[in-house]
Amino acid sequence: MKKTKLPGENISLKTKKSEDPLIMLWLNSQSNLMDSLRYLVENEVAVNGVRNLQAFVPMERNRLQSNSTLQQESESRPPLTGAQQVAAAIVEVSAAANDPIPNHKSAPVAEEEIDDEDIEAWS
Repeated sequence: MKKTKLPGENISLKTKKSEDPLIMLWLNSQSNLMDSLRYLVENEVAVNGVRNLQAFVPMERNRLQSNSTLQQESESRPPLTGAQQVAAAIVEVSAAANDPIPNHKSAPVAEEEIDDEDIEAWS
């Protein structure tokens, strides 16, 4: 049986080894990751109520079109701060939303291995 989370308790998150570079860019751009995730959850609950997203989320999805040029640019430029981060994020999100790549197929995603450390963190 899954343990009920209580306010103030820690939660454990782990990225996939094959995580989309845009997700990693977003994660690394957050100055307060938990508050950013809380904001996304608040929006989800406001729009759809409390629900188990796994009942609605497709197992295979390509909402983000990975772009190696974007990743290379982000690795080669110095870190942005403050308003520069906000402006860059808006440009990246707008570009991804308004410039879909037709017939884009991402590489197959390998199954993520679950180890004993993961299981302990879930308990």
